[in-house]
Amino acid sequence: MSNEEKIQLHDLRPAPGSTKQRKRVGRGDGGKGGTYAGRGRKGQNARAGGGKAPYFEGGQLPLVRRLPRRRGFTNIFRVPFRIVNVGRLDLAFEADSEINPDMLLANGLIKKGKNPVKVLGEGEITKALTVHAHAFSAGAREKIEAAGGRVVELAYDDTESDQ
Repeated sequence: MSNEEKIQLHDLRPAPGSTKQRKRVGRGDGGKGGTYAGRGRKGQNARAGGGKAPYFEGGQLPLVRRLPRRRGFTNIFRVPFRIVNVGRLDLAFEADSEINPDMLLANGLIKKGKNPVKVLGEGEITKALTVHAHAFSAGAREKIEAAGGRVVELAYDDTESDQ
């Protein structure tokens, strides 16, 4: 195909007959749609800006006002953690491994980010592992130490998290 035959972006057009012009109403009595312009005679909907709000239900209390408002609050001091369970550690690492957040990221156990890492206790662990993380649940700590491993808590700055 030569350059002259290729379709260019500026050559694109809708298929013939697939589009039509919108009807312009209310442009005088000379054209179609003059006089009342399809709005009838008088009344709320004949006026400019007339009509009802989308949620108006004829005077009945609208659904948006019948539903309860959201309660509670957002804790601005909450620390979002990247979590990993001990069962996943057992599957991903050999016995006597020393595990840190970079290794977890490299093995795809946690996602990339600045948030600190927390180890949770779901699953079973059969190998002695040394796990370096920012936080541990009580169950995770118990299971790792029961399997002959060690937990090492890393310090973290909670102002650096990517919420």
